Amino acid sequence: MSRNKLAKAKPGPATQRYLDIAELRDDMVIMKDGTVRAVLLVSSINFALKSDDEQQATVQAYMTFLNSLDYPIQIVVQSRKMNIDPYLQSLADFRKKTSNELLRAQIDDYRDFVKELVELGEIMQKSFFVVIPYDPVTNKRKNFWNRLSEAASPSVAAKLSAKQLAERKEQMMRRVGTVGGSLMSMGLEAIRLDTQGLIELYYNAYNPDIFSEEHLKDISSLMTEEK
Repeated sequence: MSRNKLAKAKPGPATQRYLDIAELRDDMVIMKDGTVRAVLLVSSINFALKSDDEQQATVQAYMTFLNSLDYPIQIVVQSRKMNIDPYLQSLADFRKKTSNELLRAQIDDYRDFVKELVELGEIMQKSFFVVIPYDPVTNKRKNFWNRLSEAASPSVAAKLSAKQLAERKEQMMRRVGTVGGSLMSMGLEAIRLDTQGLIELYYNAYNPDIFSEEHLKDISSLMTEEK
């Protein structure tokens, strides 16, 4: 193939074309078919350290939670190699502030120990998420081919009115409250990801190799810069 043909070659379709996500806003994931999602960051518990009675109570609470749902949820476990750079930097900053030579030497030894421990041990950091969907009744009544065509085009989500978005936001808040309360009964803490958190979550999911090196700016600062 000649250089001219290579120069005239058109770039392939953007990756976004193959994603089901149309937009991230109002602390929601808006899909191309007009449905929405909320994501909860959930804490973990050490089930093995609990007594038999506590384990049974936790299992029973989990069963009650699942049986109370009349819509599907998604439980996601994300494993990433632990990033200790911020912690190591904090130690370096503390070292600069101290004048005690013995303490400075101990900090250096400790930083080397922690860094080597994480590298050799391949220590992973796990994050737990619960994805809550909301699918309006009007969308459920559409047949398979209508929903398939909507999913292929972001225009459906773009045409949502302010009233429709407000209704989705209100319904989602109710579901988040219900699910959060059920998780609390199991001794778990759940925090809903805001828009910035959702952007970082999906950026990390689709760019695992460069996420630790290329950090995203806060969405509020980006909006300020545009103004």
